[in-house]
Amino acid sequence: MTTSFTLTRPAPLPRQVPRRLLAKLWHHRSGRLGLILGLALCLFAMVGAVWTPADPNQPNYINALKPPQLAHPFGTDATGRDMFSRSLDAAHRSLGAATLVLAAVFVIGLLIGTTAGLLGGVVDTVLMRTADIAMTLPGLVLAFAVLGILGPGFLNLLLALIIADWAWYARLARSLSLNARHQPHVIAARLAGVPNWRIICGHILPDVALQLGIVASLALGGMIGAISGFSFLGLGVQPPHAEWGAMLSEARLYFTVALWLLIAPAGLIFLSVLSANLIGNALRDVAGAKDEQS
Repeated sequence: MTTSFTLTRPAPLPRQVPRRLLAKLWHHRSGRLGLILGLALCLFAMVGAVWTPADPNQPNYINALKPPQLAHPFGTDATGRDMFSRSLDAAHRSLGAATLVLAAVFVIGLLIGTTAGLLGGVVDTVLMRTADIAMTLPGLVLAFAVLGILGPGFLNLLLALIIADWAWYARLARSLSLNARHQPHVIAARLAGVPNWRIICGHILPDVALQLGIVASLALGGMIGAISGFSFLGLGVQPPHAEWGAMLSEARLYFTVALWLLIAPAGLIFLSVLSANLIGNALRDVAGAKDEQS
């Protein structure tokens, strides 16, 4: 019996994940491209959080609508603000907000879903019925409803997206935890007399977290697009602060005379979504290949 468990799955996957999975991701063609692009964007965002060549919010009407040049690589907007500085300043809001929302729904979904799946009974019923109620409306509709109650604003947008998405992750985590309870290495640990808390912390939670994390990584591109879309509609970051979606909204009024105003924010959104999708798809591929080998 022990031999069959060993042949089926020699060791819990999460204990081998961090370095091996990253190495496989790097050797995956699209994964490597996504990592390089993602690291470049993260560096861009980190620099923008602490330094910009010019004040991104200070108007300078003398320089209004200047085309790209050495002093202003991305040109200037209708009020003379440097578009490169605004793009740099906006990066940590656009990328950081998407990462923060996904991290929040990941943690909330993991805790609620695994609690429901492992405890069962009344706890499972209450938590999952609450999740069902939250899922009665499509995510975007629920987010609009929350923003309608709280009003527009960056923090309100983040809260609205968390409220709109947590239930789906909770249900997925519950399903994954129920499946993890019946994995051969978990059954073997239970038969060997390993305490329940060690089985949960050492086997079930890491397994569920890994699979839920892969799903969250696949959703990162969509979350970046959603945050930019809400800001484009004026429901996210408020003027004069910069955010890529809000910059697109401001630029749409001048696209016939100053097309460069659209290129920077649209290009950065495109590259961010592309990087997130490349990494997510590659992560799914290498994790799936590892499961098949196990």
